[in-house]
Amino acid sequence: MWLLWTIIIGIIAGWLAGLIVKGRGMGVLVDLIVGIVGALIGGFVAGLIGLAAYGLIGRLAIATLGAVLLLFLVRAIKRA
Repeated sequence: MWLLWTIIIGIIAGWLAGLIVKGRGMGVLVDLIVGIVGALIGGFVAGLIGLAAYGLIGRLAIATLGAVLLLFLVRAIKRA
């Protein structure tokens, strides 16, 4: 059940991150996949630095930050 919620929150976070990180874009599907991976990365990094996300809003915020960071990284690599 945890994985299902992580995927759903990751999809929403990917959509939000796609809106935050404007530009040429890489397409909705890639933004959503990056959002799911970003949610996992965001949760991992938040755990490493001692942040805990409780509830839907907290998990969504951490996932969105992770997805934004990952989108910046992917788009920087794509340009290079």
